[in-house]
Amino acid sequence: MTKPNIQIDNLVREMTDEEYQNYLVVTADQAEQEAKEQAKIKARESAIAKLTKLGLTANEIEALQS
Repeated sequence: MTKPNIQIDNLVREMTDEEYQNYLVVTADQAEQEAKEQAKIKARESAIAKLTKLGLTANEIEALQS
């Protein structure tokens, strides 16, 4: 598998093994953070839907979030 290219100033070259490993770690961390954010958003939306089903108004739900 070829490694991605990297550009430093005007020089474009293939990443070294160390740079590529760092790139993979950073990419995995970013994907993990994005997944956590998405889970948090889904949990919030689910909670709001449940509170709405219980009969709370939008203003009451907003007050709970403060």
